[in-house]
Formats: sequence, structure tokens, C-alpha cells
Amino acid sequence: MEPRAYREDMTDTGTAPTTGVLLAAGAGTRLGRGPKALLPFRGRTLVEVLADTLYDGGCREVVVVLGAEADHVRRSTELGTHVVVVENENWAKGMAGSFRAGIDAATAGNSIMVALVDQPGLTPTAVSRLLGSHRPGRVTAAAYPDESGHLKRRHPVIFDVGLRSEAAAAAHGDTGARSFLKAHPGLVDLVDCSDLCSGEDLDTKDQLHLLEG
Repeated sequence: MEPRAYREDMTDTGTAPTTGVLLAAGAGTRLGRGPKALLPFRGRTLVEVLADTLYDGGCREVVVVLGAEADHVRRSTELGTHVVVVENENWAKGMAGSFRAGIDAATAGNSIMVALVDQPGLTPTAVSRLLGSHRPGRVTAAAYPDESGHLKRRHPVIFDVGLRSEAAAAAHGDTGARSFLKAHPGLVDLVDCSDLCSGEDLDTKDQLHLLEG
């Protein structure tokens, strides 16, 4: 099933649609190449490609949260009409502010899929799998096996519409929703996405090979 067809089916069945929230506010200090949002990827920028990835995978809309050099990022990118751009002016204080800004900007009544701009391996098929696996009242997270074969939670993470406010309130510092997830482990469903994409974050210079995909 094509991802966009899946998005239409969600509406037909009455399931809450999902807003993709792409956190793209960081300065990319460890890489030393400016904001990660503007890193070149597949002839475009990371933020452009990943915003489209969320939409093509089935999200009804996409909210992109900018921070470091926000004006420069806006001028240097072309994001579609399905994308809402918001700014976290306090981005340097940690991810929590961006997390809350993204949730606040999402359409009321939508569930939330939180993704990170520094995961270039994310694919529309992985997004679609997560959406298709999500159950009302739950949290659904992409997961990847560690060396022992145990699944480890990564991004993207879907917060059901009934949980989004509580998750936003629990966010603090640079942990984003981690506090909420640790406090409610029984709500989290892990979905193995290792056959569809890499869950690796682009944090250091030795990971720049991830941009070659």
C-alpha cells in the first residue's frame, strides 16, 4: 500500500491523523558545519528531505521546529505547503523547548510523530510501518536491535493524541520526552524498523558517511 493512500485510509476509518514533528533546531556544534538542517543530502538539505519523508510516509501535516540560524535556514530551503515552520528561540537550552513548540503548533486532535533531523536513514516505508502499527492510547517507537538482539527504542516516536499534552508537560532540558517515556514504559510499543532504514544519528564527523545514501 502506498504511504499516501494509507493516510487517506486513516481518515476514512476515523483514526486520529498524525502530525509529523521534525526537530531541527540544533547548531550542529560537534560536526562544525553549521545547523544540521542545512547539511546537503540527496541534492537538497536534510530538513527538506526528512520533512518530505514524514509526509510521504503518511503524516497528515509536518511541523518543522527551527532554532539555530533559523532565518538562514528559512532562506536556504524550500519546504512544501504541507509544512508548518515554527521557531524555538530558546533552542540552546535543550530539546524540550523544541518538543513543546512542535506539539503546540500541531493541529489539535492529531497524534504526534516526533522525528529528528539528524537521522538521514529514515524512509517513508518506516514512517508508514510505525503509523500502521500504532494503537490508540499508546506510544509507538521505532526500534533497532543491539548486539545482543534486544530492541532499543529510537526515533521516530508516535504519541497518541490523548498523551501529547502530558508528554509535552514532562519534557525538560535536553531530554525531550525521555522523562515521560521512562515514567510510562508500559505504554510504549516497539516496532523493529531495522530492515527498512538505519536508526543511526548523525552526531560526529566519522558519521558523515550517512549523508552518502
